[in-house]
Amino acid sequence: MAYVVDLIRYPVKGCAGTSTSDALLTPAGLAHDRSFMVISEDGIFRTQRRHPRLALIRPAISTEGTRLTLDAACGADGTGRFGTLCLDVTTSAPRRDVDLFGTAFQGIDQGDEAAAWLSEFLGTPSRLVRVPPEHDRIADGLTPGPSGYADSSAVHLLTRASLAHLNQRMAERGAPILPMNRFRPNIVVDSHEGHDSGGDRAALPHAEDRARRISIGGAELGYAKLAVRCAVTLVEQEAGARRGPEPLRTLASYRRAPSGGVVFGAKFSVITPGKLSVGDEVVVQEWGDAEL
Repeated sequence: MAYVVDLIRYPVKGCAGTSTSDALLTPAGLAHDRSFMVISEDGIFRTQRRHPRLALIRPAISTEGTRLTLDAACGADGTGRFGTLCLDVTTSAPRRDVDLFGTAFQGIDQGDEAAAWLSEFLGTPSRLVRVPPEHDRIADGLTPGPSGYADSSAVHLLTRASLAHLNQRMAERGAPILPMNRFRPNIVVDSHEGHDSGGDRAALPHAEDRARRISIGGAELGYAKLAVRCAVTLVEQEAGARRGPEPLRTLASYRRAPSGGVVFGAKFSVITPGKLSVGDEVVVQEWGDAEL
């Protein structure tokens, strides 16, 4: 038996996530997840790969999605607090061309005040855009599905068993263990506390690799692909700075995909929207063979 133990949404792509006890699962993932994106003046998306200080920005979005708050944990000099920006979200402003991994999309510019705040904090000219209502992106994979500004598919699911297995391997190499937030999942799953998993494959490390159809409450998810990991996993989220070669070095020793990248966790598309809550049972309706 497996259960949801954490739900995390990331309103602004690349910025800090917010845990919640309940979340609406829409066709494009958790409500308001990665519905905003920081871009350069020429429309190229910004992520922690090149701008790790994005991790220090903590966004909060109202239930209706009409009010966005950005709060920076540290000042531009690395000490103190930078300040808080509150803005009314606009869906009627002019669209801007944006580039996400070389693919052209549109974004609704959120104005000069947001641009100035982000530019000062990141130390480079930046703007903030929102996914437009007409956004029709379909992410590929075994189960294709709608997606906002996520890297690929709408939902990233990871189990505590997978992280525990990675941390055990890292400890054997003399590396410090890492928290779940290094991997920025949307749904964290664990077996029931005190439950003897025995032969229950849902409780084994990397069970998410083999789950092809999952039901949580009244919602359903379909497996899309393995999550290919990048330099974002090197960023200590609380500090907004890179911290050495882990976990990529250890993952490369046992989680290298045929394509050459390293994988950890899985991406899912939404088959049936619904409400998710921490404590919901996670039922694997269909299993398949792992791609790795």
